[in-house]
Amino acid sequence: MTPMIDIVFQLLIFFVLTFRVILPEGDFNIKMPPVSSDVVKTDSPQEPIRVSLIAEENGELKAIIINNVSANQNFKELRAKVLMAVSMAGGPDADNVEVELTPDDNLNYTYLIKAMTHITGESRNGRITKICDKIKFMRKKDNRKTINDPK
Repeated sequence: MTPMIDIVFQLLIFFVLTFRVILPEGDFNIKMPPVSSDVVKTDSPQEPIRVSLIAEENGELKAIIINNVSANQNFKELRAKVLMAVSMAGGPDADNVEVELTPDDNLNYTYLIKAMTHITGESRNGRITKICDKIKFMRKKDNRKTINDPK
């Protein structure tokens, strides 16, 4: 019985010495309610920025459409439009700017990641600047039937 207890204590000491405390993953953006009740609430939420990523047959990016206006394949124009929307919202509503991202089904995922990178923030002089946190993915609505469509 004594050797078994000795082994248990050695395992316990081993696990205690090799245990590493890590910081929680992710950034938890918790917004507390304002202190005063003088805050004016807006009845109509801000209209989301609608971004469509159009793909060619081979999955390459054909065009970026921002609120029904073509931006060709210019991701910098996409970032500029999101920055303009956030700056126009200003104040406490700047955190409520939302982007609806609608990629084609056959789009290469690298373009989707690139679009998300340009929407969420940018790096200036080694510092990351947050632009927009809220991205909602939408499915492209079209009239084509799929194989699994029962209609």
